[in-house]
Parts: sequence; structure tokens; C-alpha cells
Amino acid sequence: MSFKMFDVENIRSDFPILNKKVNGKKLVYFDNAATSQTPTQVIDVISNYYLNYNSNIHRGVHFLSQQATELYEGAREKLKNHFNAKLNSEIIFTSGTTHGINIVSSGYSEILSEKDELIVSELEHHSNIVPWQILCEKTGSKLRVLPMNDIGELELDKFDQLLNENTKLVFVNHVSNALGTINPISEIISKAHKYGAKVLIDGAQASAHFKIDLQNLDVDYYVTSAHKLCGPTGVGMLYGKKELLEMLPPYQGGGEMIDQVTFEKTTYADLPHKFEAGTPNIAGCIAFGAAIDYINSIGLDNINSYENHLLQYATEKLNSIENVKIYGESDNKTSVISFNVKGIHPYDIGSILDKMGIAVRTGQHCAQPIMDFFKITGTLRISFAFYNTEKEIDFLIDTLKKAIKILS
Repeated sequence: MSFKMFDVENIRSDFPILNKKVNGKKLVYFDNAATSQTPTQVIDVISNYYLNYNSNIHRGVHFLSQQATELYEGAREKLKNHFNAKLNSEIIFTSGTTHGINIVSSGYSEILSEKDELIVSELEHHSNIVPWQILCEKTGSKLRVLPMNDIGELELDKFDQLLNENTKLVFVNHVSNALGTINPISEIISKAHKYGAKVLIDGAQASAHFKIDLQNLDVDYYVTSAHKLCGPTGVGMLYGKKELLEMLPPYQGGGEMIDQVTFEKTTYADLPHKFEAGTPNIAGCIAFGAAIDYINSIGLDNINSYENHLLQYATEKLNSIENVKIYGESDNKTSVISFNVKGIHPYDIGSILDKMGIAVRTGQHCAQPIMDFFKITGTLRISFAFYNTEKEIDFLIDTLKKAIKILS
């Protein structure tokens, strides 16, 4: 791809917040792995909903309700097509990735027993660890850990040793939020399926960076969040194969997820409504669909290529600075760099960067096991999106050098 053809300045005009001043300096936003920014095209969809369609869905014959329902279900169709699910009903709207994981973990609490085993990778976000620990406490199942190595990759030979006939579930993120490592999930899914185990993939950090084909992956469950790919917060997606979602009991009881209710017995609605109790975040779900439209208007191949360029550019610049240590050195990673400067606490550097208008993340990134592996308390994390620029990276590097000089 020619980066001259990637009109980043035109793209940046879609994001008014990028013109914001922080401490008198123009914002440089390098915390995209936590939350991406939202373009006007998505913000306008949210406003338009409340201005013109605000009504509850699925429950009214009146005009507004029908219009809102059409937009809401239209967003589900967009997600189904974008991620290449087989059926609309396999797409469940959630409040985010964590919610989707908890729907699945809660359902398996009625299925697993003491003899069963679960495998989770050492690269996981806490939201793909804690729900499974809770599940194991309820069922007596054993949680086993797929380890990582010094460059931040999973040790797949150890995966073969962990798998056995008692393995029922495997949990791996598609991309590490802390290190940027892209995990070989196709191979993991294939190996797990040979033992009859089901696989849940946390796709929160992957879906903004490259195309995901759920049918081609043959994954059992896949979760992600809208706010990672230019959508609003409080909205996410749980994908599950139809037969697996039908097997799970409802996560919550209430309106919309029911078929018939009597005091003697309640029957439940078909998918996807079985897992969407109560009034959903209607505007947010519609905006999730708009965010998918926006991402596709730029093209994920273009996004991936440009972000990889920024990753390589920044990595080379950081490696030229004395005493900088980068964590996560896989050749296969997305635009995330976690690093430390020898002898300086990451929070102190992050505070100085903030004074200059540069937004980075400091700490454990909800991935304490990774920090424990490297025997550190945390890192500085910079994460790029397709609206970031080389010029911003240059400013970061110059400011980082000054911060190091001040703090050394």
C-alpha cells in the first residue's frame, strides 16, 4: 500500500476530539487499545436516533417502534455480514466483551463437573480469566494455564500437553491488549476441536485492526466491543454457534427474552432474544452498526497496513533510546507497544507525557499475570489507530527523551 494514498489528514477531520487541547497542547491520543475515538459519522447516528426514532423496540405497532426495531435489527445484520456469521440469530448484543464472556461462563456453570478441565492462556485480560475462575469455584472444574515465552508468544507445544479428553473449554485472546501479540487462534481452535473442546476467543483487540471471518475460523464463541472500533461504549457482541447458544440457559430473566410467562412456568424466546433481556442500548447498537460501516468505508486492509507501518516506525524510534525495554517482541503483532525505561517508574513518565497532551496508558493493563511473568509492576503502553501519524510519534519520542532526562 502506498501511504500517500492513505489520506490520514482527511480521516482525522472525522474525529473532532483530535483537535482538543490538553494542558494547552494539541491532543496526541495513543490509548486506542483502551478505547478508540468516535467519528462524527457514528456520533450523528446516536443523535439522530434520539431526535427522530426514540422508542422501545420489538414491542409496538406504532411507527417509531417499528423504525427503531428496523434500525436495531439492521445493525445486527451488519455485524453478521462483517464478521461472516452464518445467521443473524448467532449475533447477541451485549454491553461489551466482558458481558459476553460472562454470559458463556454463567451458562456453563450448569454443564461442567469436577472432572472437567478448562484452559486459559497466560496472555489474557482479567475479563477472560476471572469469570472462568468463578466458574471453576462453582463447578469444581480445574483451570489450567497455557504459558507464554519471553517474546510474548504462547508456547503451543505446551498446549498439546495440556489438552486431553477432560478439556471442555479453551479461552484465548485473538490479540494481547498488553503486548499486541496476535495469537495463532486457527491452530488453537483446530487442536481443541480434536478433543471435543469448545473455544471462546476474546476479539476485543483484534476487531479494529484486521478482518475476522467467524465461519472460516470455525470458532465456537467470539466476543468484542464496539468502543474498540470507533463505536460507542456500553455495547458489544457475543457470537456463538447456534446449537451452542441454544444449549446455554438464559443469562438474565426479564422482558423480551421470554416466550410465555405464567406463575407455573415460563418458556424462553428463540435466539437471539433469549440473551437480550430488558431494554437494550438501542442507540448504541445502531451506532455499532454505523461504526462497522465507517471502518469498512476505509477498509480493514488499508487500516492494517497503515497501522503496521506506524508500529514499525515507532518501534525503531524507541529502540534507539538508551535503557528502553520493549515487552512483546513477536513478529506477529498489532499496533501496540508496551515498554519501560530502566530506573524510572512508568507512571512518572506517563504524567509528564500527559502534561504535553500525549495520552498513553500506564500500569498493568488488566493483565497482571503478564506483568508477573516479566517481574515488573507495569509498563507504558502506546497503541495506535489509523488516525495517528508519524508526526505524532516524533513528538512522543522527543517528549519521552525530555522526560527521561528530567527523571534520571
